[in-house]
Amino acid sequence: MAKTQERIRLRERRRQRARQHIEGTSERPRLAIFRSAKHISAQIIDDTAGRTLAAASSVSADMPGGGNIAGAKAVGKAIAEKARSASITKVCFDRGGNLYHGRVKALADAAREAGLEF
Repeated sequence: MAKTQERIRLRERRRQRARQHIEGTSERPRLAIFRSAKHISAQIIDDTAGRTLAAASSVSADMPGGGNIAGAKAVGKAIAEKARSASITKVCFDRGGNLYHGRVKALADAAREAGLEF
């Protein structure tokens, strides 16, 4: 139990450290990633207005794979399509304190391939 709490605390510290430098504006909103044990989700957020502009998650029924790498790729493609429909092409990437590999990297690569720039 103590190791789990320590891991959560350290991830929260990494997230706070990164958020000191990353801020989503209306010209370049923030692509925020949340990774749980079973699922992965992404939101495009305008921090100046405090609004979520687009969101995609592996929880929805039409996403294959759940929270694995295939699911992360599907979420990355879906978030890029929703961003394109909202006239968003450039974002700043917020990995949420997670390491940039595995599911987080797969989501980012799929979003780049689908047309998002970051």
